[in-house]
Amino acid sequence: METENLFPYVIDEKFKTRVAYFSMEFAIDQALKTYSGGLGFLAGSHMRSVNDKRQATIGVGMLWSYGYYDQARHEDNTLKIDYRRKFYYFLKETGIVVDVMINGKPVYVKAYLLPAEVFDSAPVILLTTDIFENDYLSRTISHKLYDANEETRVAQEVVLGKAGVKVLKAMGIDIDVYHMNEGHALPLVFELMKDEPDLDKLRQKVVFTTHTPEMAGNEEHNVHFLGRMGFFNDFSVEEVQKRLDYYDENFSLTVGALKTSKRANAVSKIHEKVANEMWKDVPGKCEIISITNAQNMRYWADKQLLSWMMEHEDYQLTGRKKHLKHILFEEVADQTGKLFDPDVLTLVWARRFAEYKRPWLLIYDMERFRALISNTDRPIQIIWAGKPYPLDYRAVSTFNELVMMSKEFKNVAVLTGYELRLSKMLKQGSDVWLNTPRWGREASGTSGMTAGINASVHFSIDDGWHAEFEKDGINSFTIRHADPSLPLEEIDRRDYETMMNKLENEILPTYYDEPQKWLDIVKNGMNDIYGYFNSSRMVEEYYDKLYNFELKTKS
Repeated sequence: METENLFPYVIDEKFKTRVAYFSMEFAIDQALKTYSGGLGFLAGSHMRSVNDKRQATIGVGMLWSYGYYDQARHEDNTLKIDYRRKFYYFLKETGIVVDVMINGKPVYVKAYLLPAEVFDSAPVILLTTDIFENDYLSRTISHKLYDANEETRVAQEVVLGKAGVKVLKAMGIDIDVYHMNEGHALPLVFELMKDEPDLDKLRQKVVFTTHTPEMAGNEEHNVHFLGRMGFFNDFSVEEVQKRLDYYDENFSLTVGALKTSKRANAVSKIHEKVANEMWKDVPGKCEIISITNAQNMRYWADKQLLSWMMEHEDYQLTGRKKHLKHILFEEVADQTGKLFDPDVLTLVWARRFAEYKRPWLLIYDMERFRALISNTDRPIQIIWAGKPYPLDYRAVSTFNELVMMSKEFKNVAVLTGYELRLSKMLKQGSDVWLNTPRWGREASGTSGMTAGINASVHFSIDDGWHAEFEKDGINSFTIRHADPSLPLEEIDRRDYETMMNKLENEILPTYYDEPQKWLDIVKNGMNDIYGYFNSSRMVEEYYDKLYNFELKTKS
């Protein structure tokens, strides 16, 4: 199959370098449950902008039989984790099945194709082991995204990386650059190494994006366990250690990727500094630059809001925003039985539930929260949404505590089903989008971009992309972070005080007492986001700074 046959458009000459973009998750459409959170949302926007810019990039991912999980509710409304098999009649059979060795036995991998024209994205190859040729254990490899079992998790990575390369070869697709979106696809390097044993030459074909500014979030496993699982293909552990000059007992996927790529990127300017500091002692690592994340506004932006912002039709913009709030509030009423008011400022905290993101920060002081919620002079409505990792019991407990707390208030809601459809609804229907990570631990945090383009004002710690965007009180509101050298408890207390003072003394008074100023902040935010944080810019930078970058090797 010729690469060009996969694309329903003529490739732009500037973007003719043929790229395979490997990601464990892709959030391309609500109907395709191949994602969990931010990494997938980013990959989905990347694939849409590939189509917009007419680039020669192909996605390679996994077809998860049960997706990540389905959010449901128990009788008391707390979180219930459901798994239901998914069926996709819009995927195309390729007729290709390859085999990979995992834990000493062959596993068969079938490839499906998401054609580019289905969702106006790049073409995406999706891999599954859930086929009759495999025994039950092998079939479960592609059942659940981010399976908690260590052997299954590593097997998923072998399938993505190794089988992904073999499928591309079987399809007759020549690839110039292999892009690893996080380290999950690292086994692709050891598949390529069979044909190109010279590491310097191999690195010319591989690039890497790192998303995780926390050591604990960078996956590592015992090196001999990885060898047994087939992670290194047919190469022995000793041979891999010698080739990579990497002899640690625990093998970090991030370190492996940094050693085998020609260049890597962090996903914001702050993250570039954090990543270079984290990995400064890794010998032989590639350069880490920054390419700030972005989102595809063709998909995320309400077209009428965007049009009226550009035409300076203020009354139409505010009318449309109120209509979008009505749509969101229908969902709130359906899930919780609470009727929200479109004239009341509505604040949303919605993203992956993780401890460092501090979903609980608003209720740090419950008495102050009650006073905020019960204020009738400048009322507020608050919505939480997001998916905790199923086995992150602390995050699940936080979610459930918020659910139980919300029963006390008619103007507080916790929503389930946080996938693309609900995410878009929340962004289009909110007035304020709150982001509360501990500073330096949010690599980028792109949800605020897609909220901001929908006339929701971003209210955030000055971390990730927000630090590159914010003009406090002009296009957004900023929570200046506490000194990161302080004890964690003191950081949380100070960030809470800063956040609440800003919310009570600036955001609410501006919304209710200075509606024109509020509208100016909204429009400034929309303009600044559209100008730089659209993923069309991001995918161009990937070609300029990663794919077409030539690594100078020693002669």
